Amino acid sequence: MSQNYGTKRIVTGAHYGLRDWLAQRVTAVLMALFTIALLVQVIFCVDTLDYYSWSGIFAQQWMKTLTFVVIVSMLYHTWVGIRDIWMDYIKPVGVRLSLQVFTIVWLVGCAGWAIQVLWRL
Repeated sequence: MSQNYGTKRIVTGAHYGLRDWLAQRVTAVLMALFTIALLVQVIFCVDTLDYYSWSGIFAQQWMKTLTFVVIVSMLYHTWVGIRDIWMDYIKPVGVRLSLQVFTIVWLVGCAGWAIQVLWRL
């Protein structure tokens, strides 16, 4: 015999579902488009592939900004994926929280490093 719970149904979880799914897809598309644009620029616009060619590609301010936007997208993409892994597979709350904090600190450090590399601070 089934029982209908109606609106009183209890759903567990953090309710990240659609937002995280959409964020993963949007950031993945952005990273793919950036990769394709960079490959096209390297294949068709650069004669020799050396340090000066690479620095020339990233010399313009718009390219630095676009690259940083893609890096931030990649960091958010990574955060969503790693957070889901920690939530799914690490059951002790203290260990999971520690891993999440470590992940956040690591990703913020990577963002800072990206700023240093792109703008030579």
